[in-house]
Amino acid sequence: MVITMVQHMKCKKQHDLKDLLDIVRLLRSDCGCPWDREQTHQSVRGEFLEEAYEAVDAIDQRDSAALCEELGDVLLQVVFHSQIESESGGFAFEDVVDGICKKLILRHPHVFGDVIAETPGEVKKNWDEIKRREKGQSSYTETLKSVPKAMPALMRAAKVQNRAKKAGFDWPEISGALDKITEETAELRTAIADGQAGEIENELGDLLFSVVNVSRFIKVNPERAAELATEKFISRFDRLERLAAQRGIDMKESSLAQLDALWDEIKNR
Repeated sequence: MVITMVQHMKCKKQHDLKDLLDIVRLLRSDCGCPWDREQTHQSVRGEFLEEAYEAVDAIDQRDSAALCEELGDVLLQVVFHSQIESESGGFAFEDVVDGICKKLILRHPHVFGDVIAETPGEVKKNWDEIKRREKGQSSYTETLKSVPKAMPALMRAAKVQNRAKKAGFDWPEISGALDKITEETAELRTAIADGQAGEIENELGDLLFSVVNVSRFIKVNPERAAELATEKFISRFDRLERLAAQRGIDMKESSLAQLDALWDEIKNR
């Protein structure tokens, strides 16, 4: 039976979701793949994150072909984790599909019910309120605690701050947030001067958290801004390295002042 299935899969020109479910079930079986068979939720946790990031990268690159492939990899992760769970008597893939369908119906009462929501803002407000009721969150603190710790730190900070804002806890204008950066920078300088490692880490965290606060006011995604800054640094460093080579300058043997001068030259071009 397994041989027949394998032959069928190899000859099929167009596969569907049922095929994917059957393939993963086969890979996890005694007749399947030793590597796939021994995996757990925890062992492939990193792959799930990696595939999600690769899908986002394809979106950023506006690469439709790559996005199609990466979405397949993300879907595989969903199916794979569902198969692991079903083998231990937990939920199955069908339960995942059923759950998300019910959630979409429940959280769109303006489409599937008699609630009126004519703007994206009204939709979001309804969504958040329904979500709080679903999860039994009776306080704003509970909504803050529910933000996943596995999120990238800047993204999580922004989400926590946005939820605190809904409770009325926020600067009335951007000047307060900007002043907080100055305050936290001074406190970080003091911690560095005192040489207390734990305090330095705390103050650096406070500074980063304050920068995220400013990003919210100017409606800039802090994670995206950090990504762009890193890409800009890599691009300029590449030009710096090539310029140094053209002028016969050994970067390792050069002073910081020399490299800084080259850096400024590149920035000003």
